[in-house]
Amino acid sequence: MLGSRSLLVVLAIAGLSLQAELWFSGDGYQKTLNLRAAVAEQSELNDSLRERNAALDAEVINLKQGVDAAEERARTDLGMIGERETFYQVVPVADASW
Repeated sequence: MLGSRSLLVVLAIAGLSLQAELWFSGDGYQKTLNLRAAVAEQSELNDSLRERNAALDAEVINLKQGVDAAEERARTDLGMIGERETFYQVVPVADASW
C-alpha cells in the first residue's frame, strides 16, 4: 500500500511539473498567445493590402480599357497638353515695395 501511494505522489509531482512547464515556460502557453496575436495582426495587414491591391487592379483595368483615364492621368501627373489646347501660365505679381 505504501509503494502504490508513493508511486501516486511521484506521478502527481511529475504531472504538476509538466503542467508548470506548459504554463510558465517561454515555449508554453504564453508563446501560443503571442503567436495568435501575431496571426491576427498579420491578417489585418493582409486585409488592408488586399483592398489596396483591388484598387490598383481596378486602376490598371481602367487604364488599359479607357484612353480618357490614361489621358487624365497624364494631365494631372505629367502636365500633358493636348494638340488643340493652349497652355497659359499665370505668374503672380511681384511685391514692388522694396
